[in-house]
Amino acid sequence: MLLHESLVNTAARIPDRCALVAGDLRYSYAQIELLAGRMAARLSAHGVRRGDRVAAFLDNNLDAVVAIYAALKCGAVFMPINPLTKSGKLAYLLNDAEVTAFVSQESLRAEFTPALAQAPSVRACFVAETEGAQREAATPTLPPVCEAIDVDLASIIYTSGSTGEPKGVMLTHLNMVSAARSISQYLGLREDDTIFCALPLAFDYGLYQVLMAFLVGATVVLERSFAFPVKMLEKMATERVTVFPGVPTMFSLLMNLKTIGQYDLSCLRSITNTAAALSETHIRDLRALFPQAQLFSMYGLTECKRVTYLPPDQLDIRPTSVGRGMPNEEVWLVDEAGQRLPNGSTGELVIRGSNVMRGYWRKPEATAKRLKPGPLPGEMVLYSGDLFRTDAAGFLYFVARKDDIIKSRGEKVSPREVENVLYSMPGVQDAAVIGVDDALLGQAVKAFVVLREGHSYSERDIMKYCAARLESFMAPKFVAIVPSLPRTDTGKISKTGLS
Repeated sequence: MLLHESLVNTAARIPDRCALVAGDLRYSYAQIELLAGRMAARLSAHGVRRGDRVAAFLDNNLDAVVAIYAALKCGAVFMPINPLTKSGKLAYLLNDAEVTAFVSQESLRAEFTPALAQAPSVRACFVAETEGAQREAATPTLPPVCEAIDVDLASIIYTSGSTGEPKGVMLTHLNMVSAARSISQYLGLREDDTIFCALPLAFDYGLYQVLMAFLVGATVVLERSFAFPVKMLEKMATERVTVFPGVPTMFSLLMNLKTIGQYDLSCLRSITNTAAALSETHIRDLRALFPQAQLFSMYGLTECKRVTYLPPDQLDIRPTSVGRGMPNEEVWLVDEAGQRLPNGSTGELVIRGSNVMRGYWRKPEATAKRLKPGPLPGEMVLYSGDLFRTDAAGFLYFVARKDDIIKSRGEKVSPREVENVLYSMPGVQDAAVIGVDDALLGQAVKAFVVLREGHSYSERDIMKYCAARLESFMAPKFVAIVPSLPRTDTGKISKTGLS
């Protein structure tokens, strides 16, 4: 199965079902399929062929969804780009991927015009009109015949590049269909679901809300961001949303709203979290706010989309776990020599499955660091670069990025373990822990803390709280109370630049 065939099949099966709510407009599956076909015909008329890269530099809107499926219908490779990207980085991405066609919107012209001037590979540029425009005039109606097979590339998604230049993760149709099927299966997504998506389509967590919805025939309520949480709650209540994917930042905003009880969210049956782990405090507060909804704690990375999930019935038993591998996938831990570790150990997480990327676009050395020979002859598996520990039953607990481990007094300190203690302190909204150079300790633990409105602590108060709950070598030596913490484009707290 090719990735775009889910739209084709669903449009044939339930053409009048609402596929997308974008702003005040609603679109059926038949309409999305028609618009994607027309856009594919336009791309083809401008020379887009199998394997060409088509960049979509768009807000979360109808045009972004149409551009994705139009590129796929041409046998091309769609490349979503965050609309917050500045012109310098945009030019780098266009040149690195040798993009053939570029789709954007008028409001982003100031950024894309100088970028396109530096990108000679781009042969066609499409600037979307007002959201919802049908573009029927002078538009070919017959899309090209797609000759792709499932091992062809479907997408290149660039990582945030927080530790260096962005890398393009190459994902085939097989990779993406496999991931969408596995996640839809364990989440129990249904045709009658309404999925709320304020996550950027330029990143896999947001993108897959559309891919999975179109696979099962559900409806997506698409919003550009979660910047105005009260309006988002109003929309969720009006649309009777059943599935709410989010990240800790979004959930923190909700939990700070005193008026949340005014909104009827009784239809909500599923909440999902990934990108960054939820603290026990966040989990407890979310479950209190939405007692009727199942909460899925998950872990994933762009290189394979999703890795693990914790069944909701395990939350009370293992609240800080991200679960075990999802369907049609195998995961295990290895030591520094690459030897497989038994349950109860700590090591790097390895992933084996049809969801694992083909590699990084034109970066063979970076690819070789992540894709290594697996247990069976001739295969490659993904080394995540993340350290986990397992309990006796094999459930996984995130420890740290391999290069984030703090070495203090000769001991290894997991930043996440210290952050969990900080989050348990009443009034702590956000926390980040890093290691800083120290002449005596080698590295000292430093905590950055954002307090909720109405709470006041001194740095010493926080240090004493941690010292009472952590081994001495893990307790922060330094604490900085800050108004906010930097975040990546995907909403994760970014430790780059903290010192």
